[in-house]
Formats: sequence, structure tokens, C-alpha cells
Amino acid sequence: MSDRPDCQRDPTGLIFAIKRFAVHDGPGIRTTVFLKSCPLRCRWCHNPESWHDGPEHSLRSSQCSHCGRCIEACPQEGISYSGDGLWTDATKCAFCGACVEVCPSGAREIVGRRVTASELTAEIEKDVIFFDQSGGGVTFSGGESLAQPEFLEAVASRCKALEIHTALDTTLHAAWDAIERVRPHIDLFLCDVKHIDPAEHERHTGASNELIFENQRRLARLRHEIVIRIPIIPGINDDEANLTATADFVAALGGIHRIDVLSYNHAVQGKLDRLVGGYEPLQIEPPSAERMQAIAAKLEARGFAVKIGG
Repeated sequence: MSDRPDCQRDPTGLIFAIKRFAVHDGPGIRTTVFLKSCPLRCRWCHNPESWHDGPEHSLRSSQCSHCGRCIEACPQEGISYSGDGLWTDATKCAFCGACVEVCPSGAREIVGRRVTASELTAEIEKDVIFFDQSGGGVTFSGGESLAQPEFLEAVASRCKALEIHTALDTTLHAAWDAIERVRPHIDLFLCDVKHIDPAEHERHTGASNELIFENQRRLARLRHEIVIRIPIIPGINDDEANLTATADFVAALGGIHRIDVLSYNHAVQGKLDRLVGGYEPLQIEPPSAERMQAIAAKLEARGFAVKIGG
């Protein structure tokens, strides 16, 4: 390890999942690392457990046997019976994990754990054989990984020293200083265009798109490899006017050859039901396969290579 960059620094970061054998987060077989914290609140987000910059409590009610062991184990006395079953008081939870340890059915989980950069790099390095065989690598996702720039820089630089291909799945809603410190260690940027209209973008994500688009322009001018991703959310951004304006914007960036169109997936409802925190689901149906094909054809006619589903 002594010849690797930043070997004297071993910052700690907060992650909530590691997905191995991922095939939709960049080229080849990949290991996708999900980091906690995000500045946006996209109404269709499929990782709402990523939003906050601390651990969260998750309960799979369908697996709960109502044995009551968690009530006895909680040192904060934050779990009790309610009319609908067991209830966790989010204001009392200290995320100690005592309830998780005694749950016989695995219904309880603490989402989010701290790891050092060297620990995470060692986990990623276990999959090098699959990267080498498939042209894959590691993808940093979230949440928004740029919310933890020191940690991301440390892990990505270690991966580059190991000749592991690195990708960053990012909103780019971040200060340029954060992007600047990590971009030398990133081979591929996966960047969303959620909505062209700033007001509509803010309405559905909690923030304007102005900073995001400026950062995309800066990355494009620096000739980074970028794949644009468009989440297709029926009734929000799938109208012809927005799709045309999106294609115009991406074409103006220059050097962007591929667009991924991603279908809204309401499997997120299961996650929302498990999290303690009062999340409100988006009540829409996913776009049909025919609609996704039509959108892909529209973008292909503009000269882009298009992939459905990432």
C-alpha cells in the first residue's frame, strides 16, 4: 500500500450498500458502492434511504413476527406496539443496532455504516478478476457521492492505482471544488438530466438545475467521458417538448455520444414503507415498453446511441 496515492490518509465514509455483479452502472461487470447523503429530493428516487447523511432505521413489516424482543432490547425505549403493529419513534432511535441483533426474522435493519477508504478499497479489490474478464470496474453511486468528496477521492485514487476502471453516477449538484478533487480519478461520469425547466426541476427535486447544468458543461469542456442518463417519469418529464429540449441541451454539450433512458420503477414503494421517516410515494405507473422504445427512437434520430435501462 505504500506506493499508492494518499496512503497516509484513510478517511472514513458512510455507505449503505455494495452491489456486486452490477451490469447497468457502466461497462462490464461492476461493483457499485452506494454512499449516503444527497442534496436532492427527487420524488421518484429509488434510493430514498440515501438522502440523509446519517444512519436510518428500516423495518420490513411483512417479516415482523411481533415477538416483542426489539421492545425489550431497545435501550432508548423507542419501540412500542401500536394499532398497526410495532412502531419505532425516530426521535429516540440511537441506531445502536440492539433491535437488529435480537430480531429472529431479520425484519429490522440499520441503513448506513462507516468504513475507511482502505477497508472499502479492499472490498472492491476482491472483484478484480470479474473486472478484468468483462472490462468492468467500480461505480460510486448513492445518494450523491460528491457529498463525501474526501472519502470519494481517497477510494477512487486507490482504485486507479490498482488499475480498476472507475465510474461516478452523480447528480453533479455539488460545488466545483468537490468535482475538481475527484475528477482525475474518475474514468466515466454517469450524469442525469432530470428536467430542462429550472422551475419544474426544483418542483420535483427540491433544487434548480442551473448548478447541475453548469457542472456538466465544465466536464464536457474538459473532455471527460460522459454518459447522460434520463429517468423517464410519466407526466413529469416525458412530454415531447421536454424530450426535444433535453436532446438539444445534450447535443450542445459536445462530445456526448450515448444517452441511457431509465424507466421509473415503483418498487421504491417497498423501501418507503420500510423507512422510519414519513416518506410520501409518487403515485404513477412506470412507462410502457412501447413508450420507452419510442423515446429511444426519438433520441437515436438525433444521432445518439441510446440504451434502455442503463
